[in-house]
Amino acid sequence: MHRFRVTHHASIGSTNDEARRLAAEGAPHGTVIHADEQTAGRGRLTHTWYSPPGNLYLTVLLRTGLPASRCAELSFVTALAVADTVEALLPKRIHAMLKWPNDVLVNGGKIAGILLEQVEDATIIGIGLNVLHAPANLAYTATTLVAHGGIASVDSARDILLDRLARHVDLWMEQGFPPIREQWLARTYPIGAAIRANAGGQAFKGAFAGLDSDGALLLDTGGERRRIVAGEVSVV
Repeated sequence: MHRFRVTHHASIGSTNDEARRLAAEGAPHGTVIHADEQTAGRGRLTHTWYSPPGNLYLTVLLRTGLPASRCAELSFVTALAVADTVEALLPKRIHAMLKWPNDVLVNGGKIAGILLEQVEDATIIGIGLNVLHAPANLAYTATTLVAHGGIASVDSARDILLDRLARHVDLWMEQGFPPIREQWLARTYPIGAAIRANAGGQAFKGAFAGLDSDGALLLDTGGERRRIVAGEVSVV
Protein backbone atom coordinates (compact mmCIF):
# COMPACT_ATOMS: atom_id res chain seq x y z
CA MET A 1 0.00 0.00 0.00
CA HIS A 2 1.18 3.52 -0.75
CA ARG A 3 2.71 5.51 2.10
CA PHE A 4 2.26 9.26 2.34
CA ARG A 5 4.48 11.94 3.85
CA VAL A 6 2.35 14.88 5.01
CA THR A 7 3.58 18.46 5.30
CA HIS A 8 1.16 20.74 7.15
CA HIS A 9 0.70 24.50 6.63
CA ALA A 10 -1.49 26.76 8.74
CA SER A 11 -2.09 28.91 5.66
CA ILE A 12 -0.94 28.68 2.06
CA GLY A 13 -1.81 30.21 -1.28
CA SER A 14 -2.69 26.92 -2.99
CA THR A 15 -1.77 23.38 -2.01
CA ASN A 16 -1.67 22.45 -5.70
CA ASP A 17 0.71 25.30 -6.49
CA GLU A 18 3.00 24.20 -3.66
CA ALA A 19 2.88 20.60 -4.87
CA ARG A 20 3.71 21.74 -8.41
CA ARG A 21 6.72 23.62 -7.07
CA LEU A 22 7.87 20.60 -5.08
CA ALA A 23 7.32 18.29 -8.06
CA ALA A 24 9.60 20.45 -10.19
CA GLU A 25 12.23 20.13 -7.45
CA GLY A 26 11.95 16.34 -7.50
CA ALA A 27 9.68 15.69 -4.50
CA PRO A 28 9.03 11.95 -4.13
CA HIS A 29 5.93 9.88 -4.76
CA GLY A 30 3.55 10.15 -1.81
CA THR A 31 4.28 13.77 -0.90
CA VAL A 32 1.18 15.40 0.63
CA ILE A 33 0.56 19.10 1.24
CA HIS A 34 -2.17 19.81 3.83
CA ALA A 35 -3.30 23.33 4.75
CA ASP A 36 -5.78 24.71 7.27
CA GLU A 37 -6.73 27.42 4.77
CA GLN A 38 -5.89 28.53 1.25
CA THR A 39 -5.72 32.16 0.25
CA ALA A 40 -5.69 31.38 -3.49
CA GLY A 41 -7.39 27.99 -3.75
CA ARG A 42 -8.13 26.77 -7.27
CA GLY A 43 -10.85 24.57 -8.73
CA ARG A 44 -11.41 23.15 -12.19
CA LEU A 45 -11.73 25.36 -15.28
CA THR A 46 -10.07 28.39 -13.61
CA HIS A 47 -12.68 28.50 -10.82
CA THR A 48 -11.58 29.63 -7.37
CA TRP A 49 -12.06 27.29 -4.39
CA TYR A 50 -13.57 28.71 -1.19
CA SER A 51 -10.98 27.81 1.45
CA PRO A 52 -11.61 29.13 5.00
CA PRO A 53 -10.31 27.28 8.08
CA GLY A 54 -12.49 24.34 9.06
CA ASN A 55 -12.45 22.35 5.81
CA LEU A 56 -9.96 19.85 4.39
CA TYR A 57 -7.54 21.07 1.72
CA LEU A 58 -4.78 18.78 0.58
CA THR A 59 -2.78 17.84 -2.48
CA VAL A 60 -1.19 14.46 -3.14
CA LEU A 61 1.80 14.07 -5.46
CA LEU A 62 2.08 10.70 -7.21
CA ARG A 63 4.77 9.40 -9.55
CA THR A 64 3.21 6.26 -11.01
CA GLY A 65 5.54 5.76 -13.96
CA LEU A 66 2.52 5.58 -16.27
CA PRO A 67 1.78 7.84 -19.27
CA ALA A 68 -0.12 11.07 -18.61
CA SER A 69 -3.09 9.67 -20.56
CA ARG A 70 -3.42 6.88 -18.00
CA CYS A 71 -2.83 9.19 -15.06
CA ALA A 72 -5.98 11.10 -16.03
CA GLU A 73 -7.84 8.05 -14.70
CA LEU A 74 -6.71 9.08 -11.21
CA SER A 75 -9.53 11.62 -11.23
CA PHE A 76 -12.00 8.72 -10.93
CA VAL A 77 -9.75 6.84 -8.50
CA THR A 78 -9.70 9.90 -6.24
CA ALA A 79 -13.44 10.48 -6.52
CA LEU A 80 -14.05 6.96 -5.20
CA ALA A 81 -11.68 7.57 -2.29
CA VAL A 82 -13.40 10.85 -1.41
CA ALA A 83 -16.85 9.23 -1.62
CA ASP A 84 -15.68 6.44 0.70
CA THR A 85 -14.38 9.06 3.13
CA VAL A 86 -17.61 11.04 3.10
CA GLU A 87 -19.68 7.94 3.77
CA ALA A 88 -17.34 6.88 6.58
CA LEU A 89 -17.96 10.23 8.30
CA LEU A 90 -21.73 10.46 7.77
CA PRO A 91 -24.64 8.51 9.29
CA LYS A 92 -25.00 5.15 7.54
CA ARG A 93 -28.28 6.07 5.86
CA ILE A 94 -26.61 8.85 3.83
CA HIS A 95 -24.68 8.02 0.67
CA ALA A 96 -22.35 9.99 -1.57
CA MET A 97 -23.01 10.29 -5.30
CA LEU A 98 -20.43 10.94 -8.00
CA LYS A 99 -20.91 13.45 -10.81
CA TRP A 100 -18.73 13.39 -13.90
CA PRO A 101 -15.91 14.05 -14.05
CA ASN A 102 -14.94 14.25 -10.38
CA ASP A 103 -17.49 15.96 -8.12
CA VAL A 104 -18.80 14.30 -4.97
CA LEU A 105 -22.39 15.11 -3.95
CA VAL A 106 -24.55 14.45 -0.90
CA ASN A 107 -28.30 14.89 -1.31
CA GLY A 108 -27.66 16.93 -4.45
CA GLY A 109 -25.17 19.31 -2.84
CA LYS A 110 -21.50 19.40 -3.79
CA ILE A 111 -19.42 18.41 -0.79
CA ALA A 112 -16.02 17.96 -2.42
CA GLY A 113 -14.07 18.73 -5.55
CA ILE A 114 -10.91 17.41 -7.18
CA LEU A 115 -8.31 19.17 -9.32
CA LEU A 116 -5.93 16.93 -11.27
CA GLU A 117 -2.80 18.40 -12.86
CA GLN A 118 0.32 16.95 -14.47
CA VAL A 119 3.88 18.24 -13.97
CA GLU A 120 6.12 16.17 -16.25
CA ASP A 121 6.03 12.67 -14.69
CA ALA A 122 4.23 13.78 -11.51
CA THR A 123 0.46 13.74 -11.07
CA ILE A 124 -0.84 16.43 -8.72
CA ILE A 125 -4.20 15.62 -7.07
CA GLY A 126 -5.86 18.49 -5.23
CA ILE A 127 -8.81 17.68 -2.97
CA GLY A 128 -11.16 20.03 -1.16
CA LEU A 129 -13.71 18.57 1.26
CA ASN A 130 -16.32 20.76 2.97
CA VAL A 131 -16.30 19.76 6.62
CA LEU A 132 -17.67 22.85 8.40
CA HIS A 133 -18.19 25.45 5.68
CA ALA A 134 -19.71 25.65 2.20
CA PRO A 135 -19.73 28.65 -0.13
CA ALA A 136 -22.99 30.46 -0.83
CA ASN A 137 -24.30 32.30 -3.91
CA LEU A 138 -23.01 29.74 -6.38
CA ALA A 139 -24.55 28.42 -9.58
CA TYR A 140 -24.84 25.07 -7.81
CA THR A 141 -25.74 23.93 -4.29
CA ALA A 142 -22.87 23.21 -1.90
CA THR A 143 -23.04 21.34 1.39
CA THR A 144 -20.90 20.12 4.30
CA LEU A 145 -20.33 17.05 6.43
CA VAL A 146 -21.75 18.69 9.55
CA ALA A 147 -24.92 19.70 7.70
CA HIS A 148 -25.70 15.99 7.38
CA GLY A 149 -24.71 14.95 10.88
CA GLY A 150 -21.08 14.15 10.09
CA ILE A 151 -18.13 14.59 12.39
CA ALA A 152 -16.17 17.84 12.23
CA SER A 153 -12.56 16.65 12.63
CA VAL A 154 -10.46 17.73 9.66
CA ASP A 155 -7.54 15.54 10.72
CA SER A 156 -9.77 12.45 10.92
CA ALA A 157 -11.11 13.21 7.45
CA ARG A 158 -7.55 13.57 6.14
CA ASP A 159 -6.39 10.28 7.63
CA ILE A 160 -9.39 8.34 6.33
CA LEU A 161 -9.05 9.93 2.90
CA LEU A 162 -5.38 9.03 2.55
CA ASP A 163 -6.12 5.46 3.62
CA ARG A 164 -8.93 5.10 1.07
CA LEU A 165 -6.87 6.77 -1.64
CA ALA A 166 -4.00 4.35 -1.07
CA ARG A 167 -6.36 1.39 -1.42
CA HIS A 168 -7.94 2.65 -4.63
CA VAL A 169 -4.59 3.62 -6.16
CA ASP A 170 -3.28 0.13 -5.38
CA LEU A 171 -6.31 -1.42 -7.09
CA TRP A 172 -5.84 0.82 -10.12
CA MET A 173 -2.11 0.07 -10.35
CA GLU A 174 -2.71 -3.67 -10.08
CA GLN A 175 -5.85 -4.11 -12.21
CA GLY A 176 -6.10 -0.99 -14.35
CA PHE A 177 -9.11 1.22 -14.97
CA PRO A 178 -11.91 -1.40 -15.45
CA PRO A 179 -12.64 -2.04 -11.73
CA ILE A 180 -12.44 1.70 -11.01
CA ARG A 181 -14.84 2.42 -13.86
CA GLU A 182 -17.25 -0.24 -12.59
CA GLN A 183 -17.25 1.16 -9.04
CA TRP A 184 -17.63 4.74 -10.29
CA LEU A 185 -20.63 3.82 -12.46
CA ALA A 186 -22.28 2.18 -9.45
CA ARG A 187 -22.22 5.52 -7.62
CA THR A 188 -23.35 7.93 -10.33
CA TYR A 189 -26.61 8.68 -12.13
CA PRO A 190 -28.30 5.66 -13.71
CA ILE A 191 -27.80 4.74 -17.34
CA GLY A 192 -30.44 6.56 -19.38
CA ALA A 193 -30.68 9.55 -17.04
CA ALA A 194 -31.35 12.83 -18.86
CA ILE A 195 -28.30 15.08 -18.59
CA ARG A 196 -26.93 18.26 -20.11
CA ALA A 197 -23.26 18.57 -21.06
CA ASN A 198 -21.42 21.80 -21.81
CA ALA A 199 -18.22 21.06 -23.68
CA GLY A 200 -16.08 22.97 -26.14
CA GLY A 201 -18.45 25.93 -26.12
CA GLN A 202 -21.41 23.75 -27.08
CA ALA A 203 -24.33 22.43 -25.05
CA PHE A 204 -25.73 18.94 -25.55
CA LYS A 205 -28.76 17.24 -24.02
CA GLY A 206 -29.19 13.51 -24.05
CA ALA A 207 -29.26 10.26 -22.13
CA PHE A 208 -26.31 9.20 -20.00
CA ALA A 209 -24.76 6.13 -21.63
CA GLY A 210 -21.90 5.45 -19.22
CA LEU A 211 -18.15 5.91 -19.37
CA ASP A 212 -15.87 4.97 -22.22
CA SER A 213 -12.82 2.84 -21.51
CA ASP A 214 -10.73 5.98 -20.91
CA GLY A 215 -13.26 7.75 -18.67
CA ALA A 216 -14.87 9.93 -21.33
CA LEU A 217 -18.58 10.59 -20.74
CA LEU A 218 -20.88 8.84 -23.21
CA LEU A 219 -24.02 10.75 -24.16
CA ASP A 220 -26.78 9.53 -26.48
CA THR A 221 -28.29 12.49 -28.33
CA GLY A 222 -31.05 11.58 -30.75
CA GLY A 223 -29.46 8.57 -32.36
CA GLU A 224 -25.88 9.80 -32.05
CA ARG A 225 -23.48 8.77 -29.30
CA ARG A 226 -21.10 11.54 -28.27
CA ARG A 227 -17.87 11.30 -26.31
CA ILE A 228 -17.34 14.17 -23.89
CA VAL A 229 -13.74 14.36 -22.70
CA ALA A 230 -13.90 17.68 -20.82
CA GLY A 231 -16.66 19.97 -19.66
CA GLU A 232 -19.47 20.29 -17.15
CA VAL A 233 -22.58 18.14 -16.81
CA SER A 234 -25.86 18.47 -14.93
CA VAL A 235 -29.00 16.40 -14.56
CA VAL A 236 -31.89 17.81 -16.58
